[in-house]
Amino acid sequence: MPNPVESINVLGTLISAVNMDSAINIISSWIEQSNTNHYVCVSGVHGVMESLRNPEIKKIHNSADMCVPDGMPMTWIGWLYGKKTMNRVYGPELMQKLLEKASLKGWRNFFYGGKPGVAEELAKKMQQKFPGLIITGTYSPPFRPLTVTEENEITARINAHPPDILWLGISTPKQEKQMWEFKNKLKTKVMIGVGAAFDFLTGRLRLPPAWIQKIGMEWLFRMLMEPHRLAPRYLRNNPLFLWHILLQLGGLRKYPYTDEHTSENH
Repeated sequence: MPNPVESINVLGTLISAVNMDSAINIISSWIEQSNTNHYVCVSGVHGVMESLRNPEIKKIHNSADMCVPDGMPMTWIGWLYGKKTMNRVYGPELMQKLLEKASLKGWRNFFYGGKPGVAEELAKKMQQKFPGLIITGTYSPPFRPLTVTEENEITARINAHPPDILWLGISTPKQEKQMWEFKNKLKTKVMIGVGAAFDFLTGRLRLPPAWIQKIGMEWLFRMLMEPHRLAPRYLRNNPLFLWHILLQLGGLRKYPYTDEHTSENH
């Protein structure tokens, strides 16, 4: 059963009303209590729009133990709903802060994602940055869906030395689907989907300056960095998101959800 983290309804997707500190505290409590099978979605406009189009993705998001606001639009909407302490939980920053804590606490980590060699490079960089960090393994999955044999093999490999945190960096909605598939097969305590964080933390992608992030223009920065891959996504999603959120905020359309959460705002 999902953790009853207070949330807001954004176009039918429940976004947790958390900030960086509270999100880290919640995840830390799961690990320290030896609970298993938690998963965390790190979602912004892209994730919400994927959920709006696809009931399966919506169900995965709304069944998550926490769906943190990865984007200033989620934060601004939270503020409009009176969640004044809610703030952005940026995937790469969340990963670095938790890895730093993991190095001090002895928590074990597994990196799942990235192009061939990226997860291994990330492991080396993070162990250099955070001495004592335990990494139980890395895996770069193919871009196609895993075969049954491949999924069984990687499941057995992860479970052979169960990590406290399984980090997935394979983009939305693939990583959300993969966490859903892994949920009852792995012994890991927490799975966190962090998208492009693997590429940002290895330096393959340039992190947007803090001031660009604060004004909610990271999408433009990233689109200019990767126009062929990201321009179609942003030019499609952003205007539609704005249209739908205006309908929701104006009370002109309802965006229901179906899950077990009980704390939310309409």
